[in-house]
Amino acid sequence: MSFFRSEDMVDQWCAARGRPRRPLVSLEQLWRLALAWYENRLSPEARRPGPDEMRRIFAGIGLHGPFWDPQADRFG
Repeated sequence: MSFFRSEDMVDQWCAARGRPRRPLVSLEQLWRLALAWYENRLSPEARRPGPDEMRRIFAGIGLHGPFWDPQADRFG
């Protein structure tokens, strides 16, 4: 994971390294993802979310598209 000050800096970083730009996540989205993903991790019944749960978590914080589909075989 890399942190950038702006989307322009992401574009510059990708261009300088010949890398494609991937979907971005804001700090707020990252925080909300962590809360949803780890909310029950200390419980003895804790388990990794299944694909449908993952899709709901991602969609609930505004992360859409093939990159966020846990069963996609391409990032799109």
